Amino acid sequence: MKILIKNAEIITMNENDEIIYGDLLIEDDRIVEISKGIDGVLADKIIDATGKTIIPGFIHSHIHLCQTLFRGQADDLELLDWLAKKIWPLEAAHDEESIYYSAMLGIGELIQSGTTSIIDMETVRYTDHAFQAIAESGIRALAGKVMMDQGEGVPVNLLENTQESIQESVDLLEKWNNFDNGRIKYAFSPRFVISCTENLLLEVRDLSKHYGVMVHTHASENLKEIEIVEKERGLRNIVYLDHIGLANPQLILAHCVWVDQEEKRIIREKGVKVSHCPGSNLKLASGIAETHDMLENDIFLSLGADGAPCNNNLDMFNEMRLSALIQKPKHGPTTMDAHKVFRMATIGGATAMGLEKEIGSLEVGKKADVVILNLNDFHTYPSNDVDPISRIVYSATRGDVETTIINGKVVMENRIMKTIDKKIVLKEANHSIKRLLNRISN
Repeated sequence: MKILIKNAEIITMNENDEIIYGDLLIEDDRIVEISKGIDGVLADKIIDATGKTIIPGFIHSHIHLCQTLFRGQADDLELLDWLAKKIWPLEAAHDEESIYYSAMLGIGELIQSGTTSIIDMETVRYTDHAFQAIAESGIRALAGKVMMDQGEGVPVNLLENTQESIQESVDLLEKWNNFDNGRIKYAFSPRFVISCTENLLLEVRDLSKHYGVMVHTHASENLKEIEIVEKERGLRNIVYLDHIGLANPQLILAHCVWVDQEEKRIIREKGVKVSHCPGSNLKLASGIAETHDMLENDIFLSLGADGAPCNNNLDMFNEMRLSALIQKPKHGPTTMDAHKVFRMATIGGATAMGLEKEIGSLEVGKKADVVILNLNDFHTYPSNDVDPISRIVYSATRGDVETTIINGKVVMENRIMKTIDKKIVLKEANHSIKRLLNRISN
């Protein structure tokens, strides 16, 4: 299958940050040519992108697809109350069907807003059905079952036996890791230190090394969380993770709002990846992560929306804009400029996934994860003599995403979904959340 996209402004995000005005050719799942004019190719599909902009697909490095159904159900709470009073009971009420449609609802929103890859943390049960949705939708994902073998106030349906948690995680890994020629990969996903015994975390450390897969967890999102960890383990979050041998390039930490200089040093020296989630951090009143300082200290940063009930959308345009703006009052207007933020949303996310050689930029030989933007509208004009990346970060919106291609497959074209039946997903999402709420009330 060959797809030829013609006459576009191509923002490559390669090492030279080249912007090319021309054509891009996809063959099967790879980009095979980018040039000012590609002629004489017998393509199966030709897309005229005259006056439009091509970008690498966005990469959300922290998402909870299992929570998309909970949008609007847990507003105006801080993290630990949000979890204990709303999210954990709702996750405990999930069934196979609700997990599937929660994932499909989230993936539909992500694809519509130009996201082609995600790092997803599911809940304790029924993760296989989330993977099924990921497989059918065509999105690229690094995903895993959440692991929780301890915790005060945790619903019975979420509290696991340590060995059962590990065995179920390994079973899912062996079924789904490298599915569809590597489009889906598995990550061990202990929820956070508060939810996990040290035995479980040590097993995760060893299994991550054995299977060569990532570990995805939360850390230092909330001051109360840090207080509990220090009381239970005697160390701050990231110092503790380093102490037990989990701080390494395979580790992805979501949030890292409250990290001290020693923890920043550990993150930098051990090559730990940090997923910045500005929308969630603000809505849960967790705080503002010191991303300016992290970048100055050569810490790998990417962007994620977190879950729909703490954001309440999964829109990378929103996260990019917030990420840039919230640092400027403290550090000045040139801080977190559009180019840095756009890099976090693309090649930064690819680095977090361990796939920077495969995705995150538009280059010959890389996977064909491509998004076409139509920026011909009131809110993005004038277009002359404007930095194209600043235009995207500060002016563009999810509605400007016209076509999304993942792994060389068109999953949305002219705003029409190709792999997800929108009407069915919206209908079943409403049915599912009603069923969960009834289950909790009874």
